[in-house]
Amino acid sequence: MFIASTCTALNDRSRLTAKVGMEAMEDDSSDVKDDHNHNYCAGSSSGVQTCSSNQLCDVTTLHQPICLAVSGREVEPARRSLLCRCASGSEFMDSDSCSECSDAGGETECATPAAASAQDKFTLDSSSKFLLNAMAVEDYRNNHWPNLEKAIERLLIHNPTDHISVSYAQIYSYVYKCVCQQHSELLYNDLKSKIANHLQRVSTDLNAVPLENLIESFNTALTQYIASLQCIVPVFMYLNKFYIESKLNRDLKQDLMNLFADHVAEKYVNTLMPLLIKAHAVPFEVQPSTMANVVKGLHSLRPEWAQLAPALFSDFIPQINPPALESLLLDYAAHDQKLQMELSMNGFPRGDQSRKRANDDS
Repeated sequence: MFIASTCTALNDRSRLTAKVGMEAMEDDSSDVKDDHNHNYCAGSSSGVQTCSSNQLCDVTTLHQPICLAVSGREVEPARRSLLCRCASGSEFMDSDSCSECSDAGGETECATPAAASAQDKFTLDSSSKFLLNAMAVEDYRNNHWPNLEKAIERLLIHNPTDHISVSYAQIYSYVYKCVCQQHSELLYNDLKSKIANHLQRVSTDLNAVPLENLIESFNTALTQYIASLQCIVPVFMYLNKFYIESKLNRDLKQDLMNLFADHVAEKYVNTLMPLLIKAHAVPFEVQPSTMANVVKGLHSLRPEWAQLAPALFSDFIPQINPPALESLLLDYAAHDQKLQMELSMNGFPRGDQSRKRANDDS
C-alpha cells in the first residue's frame, strides 16, 4: 500500500513538472517570430540573437567578442587559426588580421587590431614598394636606357643622305615600357642630357672652322640636327603625349630645338650676322639655298634675332619689316626703280620691251 501511494505521488510530480516545462516553452516561443524564409527572430526580451540565412546565431546575448578557438592538439600548429566574431555578430574574420586571442583560466579573450600591427604592415608595404622601385630603376639603367642611348647617338651623327639600320619599333617599345614603369621624368632628363652633350661637341667643332667656311659649316650642322629630330621625335611620341604635353605643357620638338639655340646658335649668332650681310651683298658668294636655310633657321630658333639685321631677314621672311604706309608710297617706288637699275647694270636685261606702250616710263 505504501509503495502504491509512493508511485502515485511520483507520477503526479512528473506530470506537474512536464506541465510547467511546457508552459515555459510556450512563453519563450511567443517571443519568437517566423518570417517567410523560416528565419526565427527573437523579440527584445529574448536572449536569442537575430539570425538570417547568411549569419551564424548564438543562443546567448553577445556583449563581448567571441572567439572559436581550435586546440593545437587537434590541428597542426602551422594550420592553427582563430575565428573571431565582432560584437554585432555579423562578420567573421581571421584572427591574424582582426585580433589576437589568448586562453587564460579556461576563458577565451579577444583583442582588437593594435596600432603596432598597422604600423608594422605599413612599414612592410613601404619597404616592398621601395625595393620594387629600386629594382625598376636599376632595370631602366641597365637594360632600357643603354639601348635607347645607342640608337639616339646613331641618329644624331648620321648623314641625312646615308642609310642606317635602326629598329624604330624597338626604340618605341623601350620608350613605351619606360613611360609605363613611371620613368617618364628620368627618360626625359636623360634624353635632353644626351642631346645637350652632343650639341656641345658640335659647338666645339664649329669653333675650329675658319670664318670663310662658317656659314656652310653652320648650315650643315643645323640641317643634320633637324633631320635627326625628324627621326627622334616620332619614336618618343608616347613620352611627349603622356608626360611632356600633359604634365609639363611643353612640346618635345620645341624643347630640342631650344637646346640647339642655347648650345650652338646663340654662341655664333653675333659672328654669323656680319658674314651673312656681307655674303648677301655679293651675289652668289654663298649659295642662295644655303643663305635662305641659315636665315630661316635662325629666325625659327629665335624670332627676335631678326631685329639684328632686318633688311637681311626681310629678303627671306615675310612680315619682318613694319607694315607699309600710304605716305611712303613714293619712297617704295623709288626703291624699286633703283633695284631694277642695279639689276640691269649687272647683266640682267629687262627682256623684250617691244610690246610695251610707248608713253610708259622705261
